[in-house]
This record gives sequence, structure tokens and C-alpha cells, in this order.
Amino acid sequence: MTTVREILADHRLRPLKRLGQSFLEDRNAINKIIRISNIHEDDIIVEIGAGVGLMTESIAKQAKKVIALDIDPRMVGILKKRMAPYRNVDIIQADVLEYDFSSAIGELPLRKLKVIGNIPYNISSQILFRLLAYRDHISTMILMFQKELADRLTAAPGTKAYGVPTVLVSMYLLCSREMAIPCSCFYPKPTVMSTVVKMVIREKPQLDLADHDFFCKIAKTVFAKRRKTLLNNLRGLNLLGYSDMDMANALKNSGIDGARRGETLTAEEIGKLSNTLYSIKKP
Repeated sequence: MTTVREILADHRLRPLKRLGQSFLEDRNAINKIIRISNIHEDDIIVEIGAGVGLMTESIAKQAKKVIALDIDPRMVGILKKRMAPYRNVDIIQADVLEYDFSSAIGELPLRKLKVIGNIPYNISSQILFRLLAYRDHISTMILMFQKELADRLTAAPGTKAYGVPTVLVSMYLLCSREMAIPCSCFYPKPTVMSTVVKMVIREKPQLDLADHDFFCKIAKTVFAKRRKTLLNNLRGLNLLGYSDMDMANALKNSGIDGARRGETLTAEEIGKLSNTLYSIKKP
């Protein structure tokens, strides 16, 4: 069976460290990810970082359409050769942070995408929030993260891993840890453990937000200094021109005790606080 190493050797290529290239080559791990993705014959799949196409090929056998993205023109060349037998695969050289995910739907505007990917860990947070911006066009994301980020995305309030990423993601997504993947499953081997996280877009966010960007600012303020109380965090930053009285009233009207630490608040509570502050005075 052809391996990543063999494919790269045939093309006299090596992984590029600057692109964070670490290819998943374990077939059992690939097959498990495919099962987790629950691909149907009418699904449109966008694969981020398709590489040499081991997973692309497996997806193509089950999905209606596959859009295989890779920023590396060398990988695009390999993909075009290896995926030539599959008429349902479109190969696109693109930076995922610039790709328009809504374009993948094409003439099927009522359909939503599934996104699958072994994404570069050095820009994984940026990719995740890029995908969140296209949440109206996506149903599910099955992504591989560095274990530490996966821990943060799925953390419970009050735990050490719980923070801004948890709050921003959980407002819109249902996240579940699906499987751990050891370093030995990759070429070249990364120095960190990996975790596959399945993220299902909620039909509606946990709370109707008055303003998403403002919610993000409040979430960052809440976690600014984890040892301080919520009220002190808000006061200490002189948040966006609000007075101490504004913030105290907003906490009271939101039903939140200002003596709590920010890390104990749920995403919904932070959303309520955000909405209340936004209604008191728009900065």
C-alpha cells in the first residue's frame, strides 16, 4: 500500500517546516476519522490541507463532491495526478485563511458543507475562527488539533483549560473530543499529541447576541486576569468607557454576581452580560 513517504520520495519532495506540514499516514486513523465524519453520498466536503491525498481518496469514494484545499503547489500537483480518476474532486491551491467557503456550495445554496482537516497547528486558532465566520454555510467540522487546544475547546467552566476560545466556540458549536492520535501516526512526527474534535454548528447560538464583535471583547475582558473577580476585571480595564456604575448595574441586570471569577461564567452568561452592556451604552 502506498505511503506518504513513498509518494513524496517518488516526487523527490520533502515536507516544508514553514508550512507546518506533518502528514497523517496511519490508515487506521484515517478510516476512523472518515467514520466519525459520517459522510453521506449527497455530502459536499471541504478538506483542509489535503496533502498527498490519502484521506481525499477515502472521502471521494463516499461523498457527492470534495473540494481539496492545499496552499502548497507541490501538493496540488500530486493531488491532480492521484485524484484524476475521481470526477467528484476539485483541487484548489488556496490559503485557507483567504478561501471563501460559501463558494464551495456552488449551485446548491440550500446545502451545507462538512469540513474535514488535519490543519497546521501554528494557525489552527485562526483557521477555526475563519470557519466560524462561515457558520451559516457549514453543518459540521471534523478537525485535528494539538491536544492542548482541543482541551481548551472542550473544557468545562471553572477548569484550567477553560477560556476565551471555549466561550467563543461553544456559543455557536457543540464540540466533542473523538479520538487521540499519537505522534507515530504522522510523517514527519510532530512533537505534540493530536486530538480529533467534532464540531456541530448549533441551529441557533446559545443566546441571540446583540453584537458578535462586542461579545468577543467582553469575553476577552472577563478572562483578562483569571485571579481577579469579574467586577475587578471589568473595572481594571476601564472597559470601553463604561463607568463602574454601568458595569455593576449590568452585572445585576444579568443576574451575575460580580464577586465571581470570570472563568466560572458560562458562554451564555457572558453573552447576557455582553447584551446588557451593549444596551446600556453603545461605544
